[in-house]
Amino acid sequence: MPEAVAAVMQMLASGEHHQVVTMNATMLYRAVRDEKFRRLVTSASLVTPDGMGVLLVARILGAPFPEKVSGVDLAARLCEACAEEGVRVFLLGAAPGVAEGAAQNLLARYPGLQIAGVQHGYFDGREEPAVIKAIRTAGARLLLVGLGFPRQEEWIASHLHESSAAVGMGIGGSLDVYAGRTRLAPEWVRRAGLEWAYRLLREPRRWTVAITLPLVILMALRERAAMLLRGRFRSRGE
Repeated sequence: MPEAVAAVMQMLASGEHHQVVTMNATMLYRAVRDEKFRRLVTSASLVTPDGMGVLLVARILGAPFPEKVSGVDLAARLCEACAEEGVRVFLLGAAPGVAEGAAQNLLARYPGLQIAGVQHGYFDGREEPAVIKAIRTAGARLLLVGLGFPRQEEWIASHLHESSAAVGMGIGGSLDVYAGRTRLAPEWVRRAGLEWAYRLLREPRRWTVAITLPLVILMALRERAAMLLRGRFRSRGE
């Protein structure tokens, strides 16, 4: 987590635009099957493992991450760092009123934090130019976008360069968490990597999302087996 925070803070100081993607199993599955989304992910300046599924896949493929870096945790740590550095933050997404509640709680939690503006996520294409203008006029440098996957990632990729923000990051339902409308799983559940099971028990309709976890693990195992076989045949031919 400290490395990810430091990397994003460096991006904020740059004169360029950067997208941060916090990758969960559902997003990984989409990236494998959807070339357009895969290009979006590979073009991002930083991709972090948001969930045990991605950590396990990375370990299977021989490229392990040191730890999980979820969107909700990373965004909170970034708000803390931005409060210390005087970086302006814009909150975009969720239902009307949620971003305002999230802003109030974040301001109370991190004294000195500058919330440049807030905007709910219930806008259409006709209202989009006004939303972008509001972000640009506010002078925000960090744009936290909670429009849900994949809309938030695609929106950042398409519109970040039109704003004043140096960094855009999708945060899913984090604004609801910060506003106190959604509760995170207990800490022991999160440490055990069982958030997916906790969410499934609370929201059974999420079973279609949960099923992507074993699918991406199976794909990783298949790829790992292929890698090992390729290496074996090469060694025999040398």
